[in-house]
Amino acid sequence: MGTDFTVNFNEYMPLRDLVYTTLRQAILKGELQPGERLMEIQLAEKMGVSRTPIREAIRRLEKEGLVIMVPRKGAEVAGISEKMLKDVLEIRMTLEELALKLAITRAGLEDIQKLEEAEKAFREAIEGAKLISMAEADEQFHFVIYDAAGNEKLKEILHGLKENMYRYRLEYLKDENYRKSLIREHDSIIEAFKNKDVASGMDVTERHIKNQEKAVITRVRQEEKEREKKPKKR
Repeated sequence: MGTDFTVNFNEYMPLRDLVYTTLRQAILKGELQPGERLMEIQLAEKMGVSRTPIREAIRRLEKEGLVIMVPRKGAEVAGISEKMLKDVLEIRMTLEELALKLAITRAGLEDIQKLEEAEKAFREAIEGAKLISMAEADEQFHFVIYDAAGNEKLKEILHGLKENMYRYRLEYLKDENYRKSLIREHDSIIEAFKNKDVASGMDVTERHIKNQEKAVITRVRQEEKEREKKPKKR
């Protein structure tokens, strides 16, 4: 485990949350690679903390699917499997389409304005070329739609998928060509809102999620091949 981690101590955030956030970001950014073991003692030494917050963080990351427990080996960074991706996106497709249908039907001018502001923020994030910022801005665009749907239970369920989707969003956004596609898709969704065109909005949403699935699967397969070429660590 060669990566050095620095915990940016914040007096307003509990230590366990700081450790969790630091490890989570390291996994999402690829600083901790799929298959890499998470040794509590080594991590505690590198981060300058005790083993307790490390252990708690690993448990939380396991619940999110970012870490897996391997018999006789312990915790390691989870890979992105095609099956897991498809399972998550099947659920997301159904829920996103329902949210969009409700949102287009119920949205007012203020909701459309919020969508346009969220899209502007996404474009600015792309110009800044910071992957985490882009993923968060894209996420925020969808959150506006969830709010406009006006169904609190549906919004709660979709927000529950947030952690599962975050890693896939990052993979999708690594390719500049897909960023351009996202902008076009966002613009089409905004037009569907303005025209109260549910069918058009549903078509764009379906295309968007299917494109994401294809893109992430392609990247996962490429990265697996690259890892297979690397010499195994002893």
